[in-house]
Amino acid sequence: MANASKDTPLLPVYLIVGEDALKRDAVLKRLRTRLESKGDLAFNSDTFDGSTAVGTDIVSACNTVPFASDVRLVEVKAADHLKEADIDALVSYVKNPCATTVLALVADKMAKNRRLRKAVAAVGKSSVIECTPLKRYELPKTVRSMAVSHGFTMTDRAARLLVDLVGEDTVHLDAEVRKIALAHFGKRTVDERDVTAVVQRTAEAKPWEFVDAFASRDIRACMDLFGRMSSASPYALMAACTARVRELICVQSLTKRGQGISVADALGMPDWKVKHHAAWARGFTERELRCALISACDAERAMKSGADARTAFLDWALSVIVRK
Repeated sequence: MANASKDTPLLPVYLIVGEDALKRDAVLKRLRTRLESKGDLAFNSDTFDGSTAVGTDIVSACNTVPFASDVRLVEVKAADHLKEADIDALVSYVKNPCATTVLALVADKMAKNRRLRKAVAAVGKSSVIECTPLKRYELPKTVRSMAVSHGFTMTDRAARLLVDLVGEDTVHLDAEVRKIALAHFGKRTVDERDVTAVVQRTAEAKPWEFVDAFASRDIRACMDLFGRMSSASPYALMAACTARVRELICVQSLTKRGQGISVADALGMPDWKVKHHAAWARGFTERELRCALISACDAERAMKSGADARTAFLDWALSVIVRK
């Protein structure tokens, strides 16, 4: 349906699934626009929250006859939070849906082996609409397209800065692009200074970013990233960092023995996940990595014995990455 023309027949059921909220909203907007051309949705639409909705109530709304319209719209948000009993009711309905209703199930995630997804997929080739998030490296191009849709242009560096400041949520990115448009920079291309003047940093750093900075012994990056991870568990960070230390010890051992096995095979990881491991391993001595594991035990004991966990973790991490 996302790429379908206006002449393509509407299906009675759609599953709009994926973590890109902006894509989901765009799909729902197009669906609603098509249905509004067939009648007044003000009297012919219902919206349910999957975390609280009852399956039989949703089915009842779907089976309601439209008023002064050819079709009704029933939208179920958070469909991935439906309870099993409610899923049973919907699966039965999807097998024999009402011809005058379009049921739109919206979900962040729904595995392909879930009963409800399989039932919707059987309705038609385009019944499941994927709204998969873009990769981070793809976002600057999308941000620049957003800017054009809001009436201005921006440099690639400005778009990258915006992603760094706001994060990967496309709804938030679009809101910030709209804010920049309202700042009236005129016809000139928006650059990094313009973005900095309007947008505040709201993106929380990812734990893997910290672990990578830790492995590369980048103190400045570690401090910056740690300051932007207020909700990250220090215990989870400790586990991730010590796992990385063990990986680097393994890499050093492989290098020392000169065996033909690859780092990826030895660690049981894909190549792209270990492409920097050899360089990171060379940045530590064997003794430094052994001491890091030993001191991690003391730090974790302190974290679980009343000391401030975030402070204890950061003290340990800095003791590992600061060159003696």
